[in-house]
Amino acid sequence: MAAQVRRDIVRMVHKVQSGHPGGSLGCADFLTALYFNAMTRKPGFDMDGKGEDLFFLSNGHISPVFYSVLARAGYFPVAELGTFRFINTRLQGHPTTHEHLPGVRIASGSLGQGLSVAAGAAYSKKLNGDNSVVYSLHGDGEMQEGQNWEAIMFATHHKLDHLIATIDFNGQQIDGPVSKVMDLGSLKVKMEAFGWATLEMNGNDMEDVVRILAQAKAETGKGKPIAIIMTTAMGKGISFMEGTHEWHGIAPNDAQLQQALTEIPVTEYGDY
Repeated sequence: MAAQVRRDIVRMVHKVQSGHPGGSLGCADFLTALYFNAMTRKPGFDMDGKGEDLFFLSNGHISPVFYSVLARAGYFPVAELGTFRFINTRLQGHPTTHEHLPGVRIASGSLGQGLSVAAGAAYSKKLNGDNSVVYSLHGDGEMQEGQNWEAIMFATHHKLDHLIATIDFNGQQIDGPVSKVMDLGSLKVKMEAFGWATLEMNGNDMEDVVRILAQAKAETGKGKPIAIIMTTAMGKGISFMEGTHEWHGIAPNDAQLQQALTEIPVTEYGDY
C-alpha cells in the first residue's frame, strides 16, 4: 500500500505540475501504517470523532500523501485523486474544510498550528471521558515556530496522555537544511525536558513504524503526552529525489515521472 501511495503522489503532482512531492514521499510509510494498522476508525466520517482515533496533519503542504491515504482507506473515491489542485476541486494544494472532504478535520498548511489543534482535541476527549487517541504529524522545520512550544507545555500541564505527536525529521525545509536555517538541536532531549514521553523511529522502515506506533499507543494513559521523533528521507523511494530540499515543492517532468514509476513497484491496488 505504501508503494501505491508513492505512485499516487508522483502522478498527482506531475499531472498539475504543482505540489510537494519530497515530504509526501518521505511520510508515505508512516501514514499508511497509521491508517491501515494503528488507528481505530469508524466506517464513514464523523467530524466529531467521538469514540475513535483522530489524526491532524499540521504540515499541510504534504497533502498528496494525505489525500492518497484517505482515498485508499475509503474516505472518498480513489479516482478523485486525478483532480488534485484543479480549480474548484475538493483536493486543494493545502487541505481545507469548506470543501467538506471526508477525513479532513482542519485546514492546515499555516505551519506551527497543528499541535495546538491536536492538543485541544485531546483535551476535549479527556473532558468527555473518551480514551481514544489523537495523532498528529509535524515537519521538523515547523518546530521552529513558537506556537508549538506553547502547545507542548499545554499538553504536559493537562496530562494529555492520549496525544501522540510525530515529528518528521528529514532534516530539510524549503530554504535548505534545517540545521542551517535554524538548528533544532536534539528534539528528543527538548521534548523530554518539556515532560513528554519520547520515542524514536525510522519512518522509512515499515516494520519499525508499525512497532513504534504500537509502542506509543501502549504508552497512552500513563500521565504524559507522547512524541515520536521520526527520521525519514525526503523523496524516499525515488533515487533522484532522495535527501535533498530541492524536491520540497517542485513537480517531476514527463521523463522524471517515467523514471520514478519504474523505481516504485506496481501494486495490486492499481493506479487511479
